[in-house]
Amino acid sequence: MKRLGDLELLVPAGNMEKLKVGLQYGADAFYMGMPSFSMRSRINNFDEKSIMEGVRLIRKSGKKFYVTINIYPRGNKVDAFKKHLKFLNDKMKPDGVILADPGVLEMVKEYAPKLPIHMSVQANVLNYRAVKFWQKQGATRIILPRELMLSEIKEIHEKCPDMELEFFVHGAICVAYSGRCLLSAYMTGRDANQGICAHNCRWNYKVREGHEYALEEEERPGEFYPIEEDSHGTYIMNSKDMCLLPYLKDLVDAGICSFKVEGRNKTEYYLATVTKAYRQAIDDMMSRKKFDKKLLAEVAKTGNRGFIPGFLFGFPGNKNVEFDKSAPQQTYKVVGILKGAVNSKKFAKSDDFYEVEIRNRLEKGWIVEIMTPDKQFEMKLLDMFDLQGEAVELVHGGAGNKILKLRKGLPENSILRIKC
Repeated sequence: MKRLGDLELLVPAGNMEKLKVGLQYGADAFYMGMPSFSMRSRINNFDEKSIMEGVRLIRKSGKKFYVTINIYPRGNKVDAFKKHLKFLNDKMKPDGVILADPGVLEMVKEYAPKLPIHMSVQANVLNYRAVKFWQKQGATRIILPRELMLSEIKEIHEKCPDMELEFFVHGAICVAYSGRCLLSAYMTGRDANQGICAHNCRWNYKVREGHEYALEEEERPGEFYPIEEDSHGTYIMNSKDMCLLPYLKDLVDAGICSFKVEGRNKTEYYLATVTKAYRQAIDDMMSRKKFDKKLLAEVAKTGNRGFIPGFLFGFPGNKNVEFDKSAPQQTYKVVGILKGAVNSKKFAKSDDFYEVEIRNRLEKGWIVEIMTPDKQFEMKLLDMFDLQGEAVELVHGGAGNKILKLRKGLPENSILRIKC
């Protein structure tokens, strides 16, 4: 098994708030990017000023970060890429840049020669010969596609032992080949490979009258793909989510050094819960402790479509798809995120009152579970006020910040949640 210092929990940072949450809840490294260059361009809230603020925070914490420049740029973006690469090389100085396009790789060599090159899942590196090819081009890390099986990962590591291998361990799985989807561009004009996917695979699709409730691919006669339809439609491309919490040691033994969590457009609650669970799983593994199955229940408290181990042990088959609904399921929902101690004369002498950003309906007297980076506990909510200090009985999501009496010593970004 690799030493602890060789392993990395890599999580998404879509903005400064998520970056701070990831740092608090145990991430070792972050992947982040700016609009126009990133595969999550529509939800990325970083500009040059704020991303540099994030860089300073990461460096102060002794962590690493990688910048995503993994779109397939059209010709009219080449000049913008040149300018951006100079900014990365001279000012940001990330621990690596994540890319897929060979032309972008050549520009990195020319305009940002100091930066390590990581090949994105978008590059579809499925075999050791492809790894060797990119290694000759200067790549220092390969982010392997989700479509690879454990045995295939092991073979790549054995054939290329000096190449760093990164793998997604948690989050959504694209119905297309490592995200190389054309549905979005065809149906909505939003190109997935420019970072603006419309997620058409999550929409419902009606079965046309007169057709059997199954699909048959013309090159595979006699092999039927079942379609199950209810009053809302059918969801034939609605893949379940990946969760590899129980298999981290298998991945380490196969050669993976970086465990990657998907979700730059997910919430702070998702990021906190998943990061904390994987942090514990990694630490327990390195201490040779038995896997704690309770961690699976923890990640189930976030929105998910049901969990599978992806392709790790073979092609998933029909159980890979959530036929019944497209909406995510979860056992808990977030009702608030703690923003800090109250700065008010009325509560100045109390250190158990906090300003909380309300995310969902919350009533006085409810039992809430509070999650911090190092503990969890339940308590009954007895005192709730508006920012003027007036008592309130009920608040709704979007109502802004309220003042809640909780326990002493809670850190910023503690999560309040309730059972669904």
